[in-house]
Amino acid sequence: MNLVFLGLPGAGKGTQAKILADKYDIPHISTGDIFRNAIKNETPLGVEAKKYIDSGELVPDEVTNGIVKERLQDKDCNEGFILDGYPRTLDQAEALDRNLDELSKTLDLVIYTRVREGELIKRLTGRRICENCGATYHVDFNPPEEESVCDECGGKLIQRDDDKEETVKNRINVNKNNTDKLINYYNNKNILVEIDAEKDIDKVSNDIIDVIEEKIR
Repeated sequence: MNLVFLGLPGAGKGTQAKILADKYDIPHISTGDIFRNAIKNETPLGVEAKKYIDSGELVPDEVTNGIVKERLQDKDCNEGFILDGYPRTLDQAEALDRNLDELSKTLDLVIYTRVREGELIKRLTGRRICENCGATYHVDFNPPEEESVCDECGGKLIQRDDDKEETVKNRINVNKNNTDKLINYYNNKNILVEIDAEKDIDKVSNDIIDVIEEKIR
């Protein structure tokens, strides 16, 4: 079972991808995690990616496409995978199709987690991230046991600069155009499913599971 989770920032695609990965025992592949690990381990890819990230530029598609292709060749992807945060653009989607074809794999389903813009802003501006382990919290929906302290590792929780309101609005606008193109692209392939992701997390998970069981199980 090979899945892509698609959605605007704050739509909960990462949360749902993790839940589904645990349920079906397939890897949750986040490009953010891949880059963080590569940078931490100072791999050739990590060193190259860090140059762009440190200068505030996007990592070039050829680097991103390459690292995803390498990851999909790992043994734990033999029974399936969930891609989260990739593809972000139409060019990346087309590259993913080419790479999957070379690996004799296909996408079964693209799940679009749909959330209204006002709700996205509320979600993102309240988000707090552990600067040590990357665990995510929310001041309203998922607060830590102790304010500003990570439950997992005791690290300090911070609000990222890109979670501040003006930046959030800009992020949504920038991502919306690309997301709309991806929605059309996968709709034309008849593998796109839209999920109302403004519901309770468990209800959203159940809706996604119902779709998966109906479509590809």
